[in-house]
Amino acid sequence: MTQWVGTLPEAKRPLMRARLARPGVLRIMEVHNPLAAMIASGAEAPGPDGAPARFDGLWLSGFSIATSRALPDAEMLMLERRLETIEEIAAVTDRFMIADGDTGGDANALSHSVRRLEALGVSAVVVEDKIFPKRTSLADGVEQTLEDPTAFAAKLAAAKAALRSPDFMVLARTEALIAGAGLDEALRRARIYLASAADGVVIHSKQKRPDEVFAFAEGYRRLQDEMGVRKPLMAIPTTYNAVTEAELSARGFSIVVYGNHQIRAAFAGMQRACASILGHGRSLEADAICAPLPEVFKTIGTG
Repeated sequence: MTQWVGTLPEAKRPLMRARLARPGVLRIMEVHNPLAAMIASGAEAPGPDGAPARFDGLWLSGFSIATSRALPDAEMLMLERRLETIEEIAAVTDRFMIADGDTGGDANALSHSVRRLEALGVSAVVVEDKIFPKRTSLADGVEQTLEDPTAFAAKLAAAKAALRSPDFMVLARTEALIAGAGLDEALRRARIYLASAADGVVIHSKQKRPDEVFAFAEGYRRLQDEMGVRKPLMAIPTTYNAVTEAELSARGFSIVVYGNHQIRAAFAGMQRACASILGHGRSLEADAICAPLPEVFKTIGTG
């Protein structure tokens, strides 16, 4: 029989705030369906220091959920479909969950979304400061349009006011670096978001090196000192992937999200399996890149 490891929403929702109160950086893995959630929740390996390492939480990636349904990352998937997927994921994990809220739509739409996410036991939502409908952040040649930061902060405040629990967090993601607006604009927006109802800030970059992210983190530290506030900072090191969690932590990051790695691994694996079967006229060679059935049964069960 399948061993479900999900926990009740009220037990799961406070876990992120509790974990942030302890030392160390939070390690978050992307998921896009219940199977990915089970794999990420059960994953364990020796970390860089030799001690067992696990993922603290799960990233409910808008890009990955859309990709799994053969849709571009442009807010095309209806909210109810996304919520159904999140509900299925929540049922099979004991990890806290952070939802990718894309732009969130207008204030009414975002307020509705956070109430639904809160009820499912999600711990946080990340909302990005681009105009709806957004375009994917990491593709080349895509024009990005930023929302007015004061209007964006007001939208986040409306979402916070709609919540019923102090556990749920709303994080402001600035896309200023993605849009090519520069470091000064990113920090200007961070100042507004630090002064707002937002519970934390996310900085995103598609550079191959972490230099501009590190520069932002230093500016963010100065802003916090100047303003007398402390709010967690999140990184999504997809393109600058040589950076380590230890390096990010040393520069003030509290949360590191691996934003699309399971869906990309699945995509590549399916391509290779199909090509192998077509190329050999049989499935023998494809077995080398497929999980053994007993391993699948171990995770999913047999009935």
